[in-house]
Amino acid sequence: MGKVKSLVIGDLTAGVPVIQGGMGVGVSLSSLAGAVAAEGGIGVISTAQIGYREPDFDDDPIGANLRAIKTEIRKARELAKGGILGVNIMVATRKYEEYVKAAVEAGIDMIISGAGLPMELPKLVGAAKTKLAPIVSSVKSAQVIMRYWWKKYSRLPDAVVIEGPLAGGHLGFHKEQLEDIDGLRYDDEVRAIIEKVDETAAEHETNIPVVMAGGVYTRDDMEHYLDMGASGVQVATRFVTTYECDADAAYKQSYIDAKQEDIVIVQSPVGMPGRAILNPFMKKAKEGQIPHGRCHLCVSTCKPDATPYCITDALVNAVKGNIDDGLLFCGANAYRATKLERVKDIMDEFRP
Repeated sequence: MGKVKSLVIGDLTAGVPVIQGGMGVGVSLSSLAGAVAAEGGIGVISTAQIGYREPDFDDDPIGANLRAIKTEIRKARELAKGGILGVNIMVATRKYEEYVKAAVEAGIDMIISGAGLPMELPKLVGAAKTKLAPIVSSVKSAQVIMRYWWKKYSRLPDAVVIEGPLAGGHLGFHKEQLEDIDGLRYDDEVRAIIEKVDETAAEHETNIPVVMAGGVYTRDDMEHYLDMGASGVQVATRFVTTYECDADAAYKQSYIDAKQEDIVIVQSPVGMPGRAILNPFMKKAKEGQIPHGRCHLCVSTCKPDATPYCITDALVNAVKGNIDDGLLFCGANAYRATKLERVKDIMDEFRP
């Protein structure tokens, strides 16, 4: 059994080696992130349509989001008791550069970035102390990022997050791969990524911790990956059913009510497969296009005229508690939730 130790990322030390995964829209904001940070983990705010509650969101979604990034980081700081805070910013986000700059200006400790390869992230962050952690799903993507960052910016990632096929929301795998997860033998890929990252870190006489995400629900899950050489884990789904989670109570209840067979792979309108709870909305979406209003400028891969439904509308409905008209993204283990928990109790389970 691997000994559980603090997670050290440069000059930051998380006493509990757990990053709380960023969940949009609005599922992980200041309340959840602040609570996780206060307990010694790394609390993460998702910037995906973060300004959905702002009065001008429909008219100026980008402006509303940029404003809300700063507000939520400030509110999380007040709760974090000096703990570490990060943001998750998808590379596919329209105006990605502006979101990164807004988070850096607000003094965020760390940026975690996936849904595409964050090739230019070091340029956007510049000389700021913000730690950078790209999300990868393959050795190839890890290698491409590390080589490019070093060649162009003389910088390496401060940490690398591996997101496996059991994660929630949008996934970096083909639908066929997700239909045979055992056949993927993904632990072999995880070992290979860790080996490649460790090798690169050694060449440059530095340390790049690798954090495993996707399907981590219990301490046993964490220890499995620590034994393989990971330095920590990223946990998302487990934190949805907490009192501190920013989503509506009905959203949390949908996880508690879900059975294993209710968790399905869906084709997102932004062109990627995702994992979600099969609900009336998903059944309706399979039958044909769901009419939607104006575009909320979420991600660059969405084609508003051709999309079967507006993913922003669907995710906002869900987080506000309008479950039957919402998209309920979740990880493969969502069915394991049986009750609401406190963040402190979860963090105590993972504590060294």
